[in-house]
Amino acid sequence: MRFGVIVFPGSNCDHDALYAVSRNLGQPAEFIWHDSSSLGDVDAVILPGGFAYGDYLRCGAIARFSPVMKAVGRFAAEGGLVLGICNGFQILVEAGLLPGALLRNRSLKFICREVRLRVETTDSPFTNAVEKGQVLRMPIAHGEGCYFADERTLDELAEGDRIAFRYLDNPNGSLRDIAGILSPARNVLGMMPHPERATEPLMGSGDGLLVFRSMLAVAQAIR
Repeated sequence: MRFGVIVFPGSNCDHDALYAVSRNLGQPAEFIWHDSSSLGDVDAVILPGGFAYGDYLRCGAIARFSPVMKAVGRFAAEGGLVLGICNGFQILVEAGLLPGALLRNRSLKFICREVRLRVETTDSPFTNAVEKGQVLRMPIAHGEGCYFADERTLDELAEGDRIAFRYLDNPNGSLRDIAGILSPARNVLGMMPHPERATEPLMGSGDGLLVFRSMLAVAQAIR
């Protein structure tokens, strides 16, 4: 399975993501520059954390206009796996690939610590290697991680089993404790916690590797 990691000006978790899938998952991976009009021959795309374009306007608001996002949109429409982590989640929302918005944390402070997540669905390419209700430990590092959407959208996410993860101890005020959501086709996942920073015991937790193992299992099943 070949992963492509998008690199925007200001990305700072791109190497973390590449290391996680290439070293700890053992799969080939490559960087894809933000001005590329093609994703090349990849099976999955990761939009990493960071501060794309400095987040000077609004998190992800400028990055969503990068040429590569047109390619990401086409890839997702064709069923390709797309994982947006932290800033990547914000970009996917701004690009319209996921609903809602990410707002300033309720505390109005940047939060960097480990959190506990409850798996809400195993029916996705990103969560099939875990059990529903399983609690995972992963770190967060964001200032705008409060997930917000209107009540109708929140109901649709819940009724459609599209909430992938919920916080057990909501750190940022996200509505309904949402930590990660899926697209209607379930092939796009946006999450604020960092699975790539929890892929081996030395990092304090290896739970994040389960997200990538889930993606690998889907690719192997297709083959």
